[in-house]
Amino acid sequence: MAGVALENWVEQIRDPKIECMSRDEMSALQSERLVKQVKNVYDHVEFYRKKMDDLGVEPGDIKGIEDISKLPFTTKEDLRDHYPFGLLAVPQEQIVRVQGTSGTTGKLTLASYTQRDVDVWGECVARGLTMAGLTSKDRIHICYGYGLFTGGMGLDYGAHALGAMAIPMSAGNTKRQLMCMEDFGATAFACTPSYAVYLAEAAQEAGIVDRLQIKASINGAEPWTDEMRKKIESILHINTFDIYGLCEITGPGVAMDCIHHKGLHVHEDFFYPEILNPVDQTPCADGETGELVFTTLVKEGMPLLRYRTKDLTSIDHTTCECGRTLPRIQKFTGRTDDMKVIRGVNVFPTQVEAALLSMGGGVAPHYLMIVDRENNLDVLTVMVEVDEKYFSDEIRKLDELKSRVAAVLKQALGVSVRVKLVEPKTIQRSEGKAKRVIDNRVL
Repeated sequence: MAGVALENWVEQIRDPKIECMSRDEMSALQSERLVKQVKNVYDHVEFYRKKMDDLGVEPGDIKGIEDISKLPFTTKEDLRDHYPFGLLAVPQEQIVRVQGTSGTTGKLTLASYTQRDVDVWGECVARGLTMAGLTSKDRIHICYGYGLFTGGMGLDYGAHALGAMAIPMSAGNTKRQLMCMEDFGATAFACTPSYAVYLAEAAQEAGIVDRLQIKASINGAEPWTDEMRKKIESILHINTFDIYGLCEITGPGVAMDCIHHKGLHVHEDFFYPEILNPVDQTPCADGETGELVFTTLVKEGMPLLRYRTKDLTSIDHTTCECGRTLPRIQKFTGRTDDMKVIRGVNVFPTQVEAALLSMGGGVAPHYLMIVDRENNLDVLTVMVEVDEKYFSDEIRKLDELKSRVAAVLKQALGVSVRVKLVEPKTIQRSEGKAKRVIDNRVL
């Protein structure tokens, strides 16, 4: 039967010298690397030289990590404006790989990597896999997409660095995924959390859960809740782990949680994290929610200073129960760009997910938020799938369930919503990032 009891879990640390380093030692390492990186980008990237000159900042003004607030920010728009290779700090001949994400303008957000950048990427993912209790003896079924999207290649590099077997399935063809997962004896799998739920439900329907050897899943690329974690774990009897990354910084592996699930450990020897107030960019205290901003301390191909991720989280610099001193960011409450303001109230998809999963039955964790404007007023409709066993109930019971869902959502969101109950499997499943919101307003 799949699954490993928490009390039998073996905690591992891949690089204790770094992952358990004292705060003073880490600050010294970060300071040394930041000073070198600032001089590097000033000398080799015209964009940063102009940005710093406009601020009246020279490389010599940066004495250590405490001076990072003097440096300019970088945004996704800056990357698009300098597409494809305008932010390189090395000659193009030294670039061995590019990765990218789709953009609203039709142009990609492109990131470029030297061989050292690829090696660092693999090492960071391998650290994360170790946090999930995986070793060179494991077989990792990777059903993130392979290609310009960083998910598949990132987990592949990590598995190789760990010495584990990589099973490069990519996304799609769920029946084939489950067949290979069983036949190859996979002990872990990696995909988006929404697709993990889909795979878990499909394995349950096929009656093969007890035949799988899976003990862990590595899930990321979209925000998800502890309720969804419990849903996946309860079906497959496994431990799930949250992995975080973004193409612009390196891809998956920037941070990951350990078995204690009290935040995602950031590999701050490579990526320096700041949590800033998204309005005035002032630093947030530990535990205070703000926008996550990263500086790549050693990246060679396309180093970034103070990149604004738009992801909303908080940070904790205390030592974790696992012994790691790497700071931990909390699960994301959303993004500054996926937040919807409904009648003056900030609403995030994760709030809807958490509310639905808290109901303890009746509805499935599949939903779609639709925002319209009627008579100059915002209207939020939430389509929710009903559990199979409830959908055949009489109309009165469905009406009662609809009223209960509406009440739960109003309590969670702070605004009233229209609820539309739909049949199981009506809402389109995603093998990549799930589409949770349709905003029809002209704002």
